[in-house]
Amino acid sequence: MQSIRSATVASALRGACRQSSHTAFSSLQRSLCAKHVRGLATTQSQDRNILTSRNGFITAVSPASRQQTRNASSSSDELQKTPLYDLNIAHGGKMVPFGGYLMPVQYSGLTVSQSHTFTREHCSIFDVSHMVQRFFTGDSAANFLQRITPSDIAGLGRHRSTLSVFLHADESGGIVDDTIITRLTDTEFYVVTNAACREKDDKYLEAELEKWNSDKSNGFVKQTQANGYGLVALQGPEAESILTEALASPGDGLKNLYFGQSVYQELRLPNGKPSTPLLISRGGYTGEDGFEISIPGPDVIPIMETLLASGPEKVQLAGLGARDSLRLEAGMCLYGHDLDDSTTPVEAALSWIIPKERRSADAGYYGADIIAKQLVPKSKGGSGVLRRRVGLLVEGAPAREGAEIVSRDGGAKLGAVTSGCPSPTLGKNIAMGYIQEGFHKSGTEVDVLVRGRPRKAVVTKMPFVPTKYWKGIAPA
Repeated sequence: MQSIRSATVASALRGACRQSSHTAFSSLQRSLCAKHVRGLATTQSQDRNILTSRNGFITAVSPASRQQTRNASSSSDELQKTPLYDLNIAHGGKMVPFGGYLMPVQYSGLTVSQSHTFTREHCSIFDVSHMVQRFFTGDSAANFLQRITPSDIAGLGRHRSTLSVFLHADESGGIVDDTIITRLTDTEFYVVTNAACREKDDKYLEAELEKWNSDKSNGFVKQTQANGYGLVALQGPEAESILTEALASPGDGLKNLYFGQSVYQELRLPNGKPSTPLLISRGGYTGEDGFEISIPGPDVIPIMETLLASGPEKVQLAGLGARDSLRLEAGMCLYGHDLDDSTTPVEAALSWIIPKERRSADAGYYGADIIAKQLVPKSKGGSGVLRRRVGLLVEGAPAREGAEIVSRDGGAKLGAVTSGCPSPTLGKNIAMGYIQEGFHKSGTEVDVLVRGRPRKAVVTKMPFVPTKYWKGIAPA
C-alpha cells in the first residue's frame, strides 16, 4: 500500500485540488490500491473464445483484446492502462494509480471544482474502464445471484438494473462489495464491480461458483469478464442530447429509456459507419441523469471522439476528483470507506435494496437471519442496529475520513466520518459517516473533531443535492 501512496502521488492529488474542493480527495487518496491484479482476459458473449474453465469461473478473450491483455498481464506489479489511456494523456489527464490502473484524477483546463460544476450544469465524460464488467450465464444464474445478494434478482425484468451487494458466506451480513446487476436475458446477467476489490471479488465469486456448481441439482452457472472493454460514463443534464446525436439511427431517441434500464444501440463512428451494438445503461455515480456505455477496446477512442464532437461548451472530460465529490453530494457510498466487510446493508442505510419478500430470516441469502433481525427495531422485537450511516453538514473546516463524531454535551464518542469534502454545489462542508443509533435522526446536532477541534455538525438526510434521474418526468 505504501508504495502507491508515494510522495509523487500525494503531490499530484494535492495539486489537483488546490481550489475550494481540495479536501474532496482525502478518501480518494487513501483508496489508492497497490494490489495490481493480472488481467483476466475476457469478453462479451457475442465473441467468446474460451481459454480456461474451472468450476464455472471462465477466462475468455476476444481477438481484438488479446494484445492489450498480454500487456496488462505481464507483471502483477505493473499498473494497467485503460483503453482510453492515450486519449486521457492527449487531453492533459493528470494520471494517478487507482485500483491497479493509471487513472485521470483531473484534466488540464478545469480545476476539480470547475469540472464538478460543469457536470452539474452541462455534461462530463468519465473513463471508468477500471471497473470490472462481469457476465453470469446459466439457467440458474438468477438463483445463484439471489444466494449471494439480498436483492430480488429473479424479479428483475429484461434490461432492468438494481444496486445490490455481495454478502459474506459466514452469515455475518457483512458486505464483500457493492455492485450494479442488470438482467440481459432470462439466463444472462451483467454485473459491474469495483476495481479496487477485483482480487477479493474474484476469489469470493470463484469460491461461490465452485460451491454452487458442485451441487448438480443447482444447475451450472459460469462467469466471464470483459477485460479489454472500455466503460465510459456520460453524466449531466446534456447527456441525453449528446448521446442521441451520436446514435447511428436516432429513431425515438432515448426518452423512453428510463433510469435503471439498458439497451443495445449502435453509435456513429467518426467515419460515419455504425459501431457494433453497445450496451447502454441509464444511470451513474453522480446523481445526474446519464448513461454508462460498455465498448469493445478498439472502438472506445472512436466512440469518445464522436461524443466529444458535441463541443467543449457542452461536454468535457472529467476525472476521479470530480467523480468523488459528485458521488458524495449524491449520498453514494465508496467501498473501502463508507462500506466494508463488517458493514451490513441495514447499518449502511441500504435497506431499500432488500424487497419485502426477502426480509425474512429464511429468505435464502447469506446473512438473512441477522439482516432480518436488524430490519426490525428493538421496540418491535427485532435487534435493530447499533450504528447507521448518515449525512452531516459541518461548520468551519471540512471533516475528513476518520474524524470522530462526538456528543455536544460532553464529547462522548458517537461514531466517525467515512467521507467528507466541501460541496461545490452547496458551498458547505458535507460528510457522511456512521453514528450511534438514537443520534441518527435528521436535525440532531453533534460535534466533529477536525484537527482535534470540535466543529458543530448537523445530521441531515441524503442526498445532499437532489438527484435528477430520468424516470419519465423531468425532475423539479
